[in-house]
Amino acid sequence: MRARHRRPYAAVLATTLLSASLALAPIMVPPACADIVFDPSNYTQNVLTAARSLQQITNQITGLQNQAQMLINQARNLTSLPFSSLQQIQQSVQRTQQLLGQAQNIAFDVQKVDQIFQQKYGNVSLSASDRQLVADARSRWQNTVGGLQDAMRVQAGVVGNIETNRTQMSALVGQSQGATGALQATQAGNQILALQSQQLSDLLALLAANGRASALTDAERAAAAEQGREQRRRFLAPGSAYQPGNARMFNSGN
Repeated sequence: MRARHRRPYAAVLATTLLSASLALAPIMVPPACADIVFDPSNYTQNVLTAARSLQQITNQITGLQNQAQMLINQARNLTSLPFSSLQQIQQSVQRTQQLLGQAQNIAFDVQKVDQIFQQKYGNVSLSASDRQLVADARSRWQNTVGGLQDAMRVQAGVVGNIETNRTQMSALVGQSQGATGALQATQAGNQILALQSQQLSDLLALLAANGRASALTDAERAAAAEQGREQRRRFLAPGSAYQPGNARMFNSGN
């Protein structure tokens, strides 16, 4: 009897212990993300998309940098040259013009040259007196001397401009080499051309002055030859022969 009652008691005790252990044991709940599955192809596509987006942003930044540099270069190209030699060039030209304008007796004027040449260097008048012939010859000589003096003055003025031109040329070359943009280089080049034009003007003025002096010398020689022929004609022209007359040397009143 006692053996029969022991088995149910043991079964009850085992059941109770198992229930207690189950109550005390932690409940294992699967995580919520257990359903997410890693897709390698999708991951690769996302990485490529992000890389392309990054490349586009990089290209845009590079484009903006290039535009900014282009604007900077345009600003440099539009910067004006902070140097001008125009005043010095104009002063050199004015000095040469003043020397030409101070030409003596026969100025550089077409009408005046024609008038004086017709009066002084044309055919010698047959009715002119000997006194008039001498006066005309002296006037022509003065014109020749004045022309030679004017030529030498122009020569001195041109030589005086050489040092000024050298200084300006050196400054302009320095400005051209240190130009920060196309506009400054162009303006420096234009001023160099202007300086060369001024030098050519000096050369033309010198040639004109020397040519004037040479022309006056040749004209004087031609007029002198014509006048010499006229004076010789007058000297050889037939006239009244020598007529002897009475000469009284002492007072014969005593």
